Amino acid sequence: MNQYHNPSPRRRALVIGASLAGLFATALLRKAGWSVEVFERSDVELFGRGAGITVQPELHEALVESGADVSRLGVEITDRIAIDQQDRVIERLTYPQIVTSWDKLHHLMRTMIPGEHHHLGCNLQSVEQSSTGVTAHFTNGRVEKADLLIAADGYRSTVREIYMPEIQPIYAGYVIWRGVADESAMPESAKDTIFDKFAFFLPPNNKIIGYPIPGQDHALEAGRRRYNWVWYRPVDKDTLETMLVDESGAYYPISISPHKVRQDLINEIKRAAKDHLPPSFSDTLTAIPRPFFTPIYDHFSPKMVFGRVVLIGDAASVGRPHIGMGVAKGASDAQALANVLRDASVSLDQALATFEKDRLDVGLKAVERGRALGEYLLLPHHSDNTPRNAHWQEFHSVHGILKNTASSDFLKPL
Repeated sequence: MNQYHNPSPRRRALVIGASLAGLFATALLRKAGWSVEVFERSDVELFGRGAGITVQPELHEALVESGADVSRLGVEITDRIAIDQQDRVIERLTYPQIVTSWDKLHHLMRTMIPGEHHHLGCNLQSVEQSSTGVTAHFTNGRVEKADLLIAADGYRSTVREIYMPEIQPIYAGYVIWRGVADESAMPESAKDTIFDKFAFFLPPNNKIIGYPIPGQDHALEAGRRRYNWVWYRPVDKDTLETMLVDESGAYYPISISPHKVRQDLINEIKRAAKDHLPPSFSDTLTAIPRPFFTPIYDHFSPKMVFGRVVLIGDAASVGRPHIGMGVAKGASDAQALANVLRDASVSLDQALATFEKDRLDVGLKAVERGRALGEYLLLPHHSDNTPRNAHWQEFHSVHGILKNTASSDFLKPL
């Protein structure tokens, strides 16, 4: 058993979860003068836990403040396009943006944290609090004391379950099939049509999206990049239950690991793509060895602070991926927390109250915008001659979807 005793007045934080929100919290709090230890339940370093990431301004700002090298952050794109069934461009929007990969961001942030402060194989078991601090107990027998505990342990947060067990992820009614194709493996016709753009195909109640991302070893050179392929498909809850069963018959509640998705489901999505998608998107899928699906959930916790325990990122709230804000919100939560904790003359209670007030509002706006965009997948779609109200035009027209997808503009002051 490892009992921590802090011999110095330097304030100390424990971060639970070493995915991106946890790495941002660790790096930014260290820059703010705190002693920080980050604990990850996995026995191995996290990698390959995601595909494409759009670099929102909030994410870029947090990267810069952390000290990360953003000189070769990702692939720069200028246009968003919507195509029809025959690969013809039906809408175009100029929208300069950098798109990158989860692996690239993880690499950048992991290099900011010394190895002796990054701990694997530490699964949180329980938390105790007093008026002056917090104690974390791990299943491996480790015990750590600190002034503050930061929960960055995702939408199935162990910490949130302790303090707000009634807040559970809510299934949205659809899944996202995704995968990445090597640029070199894509058919030339697909590369010519969609590769260097943020591309959309928008049949009723479906969204198919793709964009380029860095390749292996974060390569940005032409021919070495990858293409992030995404298909949102409605799936009723009963059908989802059958999809969460692996080849051996084992059932996984909530979600299933990519490598455990059954081959018959992969075969079905490839058949459906061939039958229903434009050639550029269906041909790109043939270059993806093993696509996988993730059920879409959202949730919002009405509290982020519980004494000396703080929720950030997906542990606090999850907006659906249409807004492309998952990593950006986690990074911004960490940045806001570090900012209020920088001044040691301000009491922790006061600083955390300020943090919670600001970030609850951001989290709620993200959840609401994600739900608004997700309605496209479930609402009835009538003929083109049916009048559309302002809400439909803003969030469900082709132009509205191109403008609002993977955008944080809704957070700007009116």
